[in-house]
Amino acid sequence: MDLEFQKLEKKIINCRKCTRLVKFQKKITLHKRKQYQDETYWGKPITGFGDKNGKILFVGLAPAAHGGTRTGRVFTGDKSSEFLYKCLYNAKISNQSTSTHINDGLKLKKAFITTALKCVPPGDKPLKTELDNCFNFFNDEITKLKNLKVIVALGKVAFDACVYFYKSNYNFLEKIKFGHNKIYKLPNNSLLVGCYHPSPRNVNTGRINEQKMTNLFKKVLKMV
Repeated sequence: MDLEFQKLEKKIINCRKCTRLVKFQKKITLHKRKQYQDETYWGKPITGFGDKNGKILFVGLAPAAHGGTRTGRVFTGDKSSEFLYKCLYNAKISNQSTSTHINDGLKLKKAFITTALKCVPPGDKPLKTELDNCFNFFNDEITKLKNLKVIVALGKVAFDACVYFYKSNYNFLEKIKFGHNKIYKLPNNSLLVGCYHPSPRNVNTGRINEQKMTNLFKKVLKMV
């Protein structure tokens, strides 16, 4: 299985299909944030990571401009990841409560994490054609996660991308709406769980807090 994932990861990293996204990545790597001036940005598509035998898949929309696009690993090195990994650690899904760089020793238990789109889009708004291009990779990840039971969509946009993916690939016709802690059955017998995005905005406005998100993750762990 590891060899299959290695082949897929190589394909993802080498992909240059979406010209707009390639240009935007290059722009980000040239115009770094002040605090990261001395760092070499990853600046390529990013792959998923985690327990390849896991039953839970966490899905974000895309890597962050100065998070995953900088570090080379999804949900790493930004405020969203700080909050997310506190909650994953509290739920005993990760072995540490921080995610700072690609070689920081972080491991996931019973879970894999990825993005529907492998490159950061301008304004966090991907085009339909860009999502369609990336869905081949997303489909491969889902197919290779042989034990997958639950998909947790981190945020409404990621949730909508998952629904669009299943409608495009599995003839999924049910009309469903995003909601935190809302659970829906998918055509391949897995479940889709809505979860607020761990963004500073959602945390600062009180839409989500550490206890609320930890409780959802613990619930998901019990489901598998």
